[in-house]
Amino acid sequence: MMDVIFDRGTFLPDCDLWLDPRGTRPFVFVSHAHSDHTGHHQRTILTDATARFMLARLGSSGKVQHVLRYGEGRDFGAFRATLLPAGHVLGSAQILIEKGGERLLYTGDFKLRPGLSSEPAESVQADTLIMETTFGHPKYLFPPAAKTIGRIHAFCRETLAGGAVPVLLGYSLGKAQEVLSALAGAGFPLMLHGSIWQMTQLYEGLGVVFPPYSRFEPEQVEGHVLICPPATTSSAMLENIHKKRVAMITGWGIDERAIDRYQCDEVFPLSDHADYSELLEMVDLVKPSRVYTLHGFADEFARDLRRRGIDSWSLTGGNQMEFPILE
Repeated sequence: MMDVIFDRGTFLPDCDLWLDPRGTRPFVFVSHAHSDHTGHHQRTILTDATARFMLARLGSSGKVQHVLRYGEGRDFGAFRATLLPAGHVLGSAQILIEKGGERLLYTGDFKLRPGLSSEPAESVQADTLIMETTFGHPKYLFPPAAKTIGRIHAFCRETLAGGAVPVLLGYSLGKAQEVLSALAGAGFPLMLHGSIWQMTQLYEGLGVVFPPYSRFEPEQVEGHVLICPPATTSSAMLENIHKKRVAMITGWGIDERAIDRYQCDEVFPLSDHADYSELLEMVDLVKPSRVYTLHGFADEFARDLRRRGIDSWSLTGGNQMEFPILE
């Protein structure tokens, strides 16, 4: 089977290909345009949307771009690559590597639940599955998105009725657009932080439709729902809004002490990552002979899969041998 190595990114030596590495590498697949997955590489396999986002955020998306459409297979000499939607953010992709009759699927960040502003994820069968496991612990089972969105609507209505500005925190690419889409039809005047406004303009250029919104203006923010990235929490921008209530939008909102952790008024568990049940579902869909896990609860999820009889190991270490318990 294809060798898999982890060194600040996943490396397939048989293909001479890196998957979402840190630092600059010669030949790379970039699954999506969040900053912890991007870089100034020599050659890059990616989707058109990811290339556009990287150009806006980094000034480039690699010296040589291999832009693939979803479902388009392309030969790269040592291997054949096909991209599949990952359901994480717009343009996010999984990559299927085929070499010598073997199939390897790398998910990158993904979710199987349908989103409001991204393509729905797909799956294929593969011999090896390399999967993101941010929420790979059984306690992370997200409530239905409609229920969480209803709570966000209620928070905004109550805050506006009290004469304050509801501030919703979600990162600029992906989460903010999902929140914006979730507010469609609610009748709220919507205002976006500048970085979110820029990314949303790119989304619209790629065909995504949103409810009406405006760019943040300090003098006009009263009476609006304001969507900002989390980094603005201690900024002068928010400090100058004297009457406000702040809510963080994150999958970690399922934790009991999330409000204390984020120092805000409310936390809503709306995530663009797979929860524990979706991680298990992905394994069931792919039917791999072996699984490698990455990020978050990688060790714990790999252990849970081994207990289910699946050959599974964390790429980032921490694996332990299990011995039968003698009774």
